[in-house]
Amino acid sequence: MNEDTTPATRQRVLSGMRPTGRLHLGNYMGALYNWVQLQHKYECYFFIADYHALTTDYADTSELKKNVREVALDFLAAGLDPKLCTIFVQSHVPAHFELNDLLGMITPLSWLERVPSYKDQQEQLKEKDLATFGFLGYPLLQSADILVYQAHFVPVGQDQAAHVEITREIARRFNHFYSSKKIVHTPPPSLHGNVGGVIVVPDQDRPILPEPKVLLTPSPKLPGTDGRKMSKSYGNTILLSDPEPEVRAKLKTMVTDPARIRRTDPGNPEVCPVFDLHKVFSTAETQAEVRAGCTSAGIGCIQCKGWLADAVVKELAPIQERRRYFETHENEVTAILEDGAARANARAAVTMQQVRFAVGLA
Repeated sequence: MNEDTTPATRQRVLSGMRPTGRLHLGNYMGALYNWVQLQHKYECYFFIADYHALTTDYADTSELKKNVREVALDFLAAGLDPKLCTIFVQSHVPAHFELNDLLGMITPLSWLERVPSYKDQQEQLKEKDLATFGFLGYPLLQSADILVYQAHFVPVGQDQAAHVEITREIARRFNHFYSSKKIVHTPPPSLHGNVGGVIVVPDQDRPILPEPKVLLTPSPKLPGTDGRKMSKSYGNTILLSDPEPEVRAKLKTMVTDPARIRRTDPGNPEVCPVFDLHKVFSTAETQAEVRAGCTSAGIGCIQCKGWLADAVVKELAPIQERRRYFETHENEVTAILEDGAARANARAAVTMQQVRFAVGLA
């Protein structure tokens, strides 16, 4: 491996995903596909956010353990490689919650109340009681997730860039209170422990909690079968694990250009959800054929959807092959998550030693 791409010199990336069951194409193109590319360039930590799942689904946790496993399988099936990145379960790294508590001591309540998604989700999920401390504080836990690894970047789409800002503000406030203190003497190991035999103290020239930057990643428009954003809550998804007949059946019912009522009516691909998927999964040649055939009424919607199904099935084939392997090697999946937790705990320990010493908890 080249010197500038070793874990010791690469910049650090952190991201996670809530375990809500098997992942779909929207999850894949919105995050996983990009994570697979990033693991070759950055020191990456990708986690399954089981604690975050409790912020909205605390009343029924019967499926939580199963969902964590399903997401782990989809992570590996999508191409995340434990030799290139660290894959772990959030609750297996206690430092997330210790840092969350410490940051909670300095985070103004008003900062959490102004997060746009706080009121938005309360409106969207009226059937659930979200007037809880955990739901109000989930942006703080997200910040702790990022800062406990002193991550340089958080990969998000343009529409999510604002979500990283509160993490930057919390880091800035922490550093204002604590990082400006001069460390005159290195404390003895008995006061703050060690990592790998090396005593770790805050760097006087750098903040303890660096402000993470947004790593903008392409996130193409991916509509569901009903034309709305692909989401499990809408029941319009195509799962990464859906067998070919199911993929084709779902796409056959997908909504198209509403102005194209009859087979002989010309259509407008730019307003058709099916063509949005073509732009993601089909070749340039197929897209050109679809555009020409649709605008001239030379092809019907069924044929267009058939071509799309061919492309989607081709994209899913290697993913499903890897998933079948890991489904029959459960012990290997367990070992990957255990090793990931050990690596994540070791890296988080470095941050927490610095944080505890700076705060005065040495």
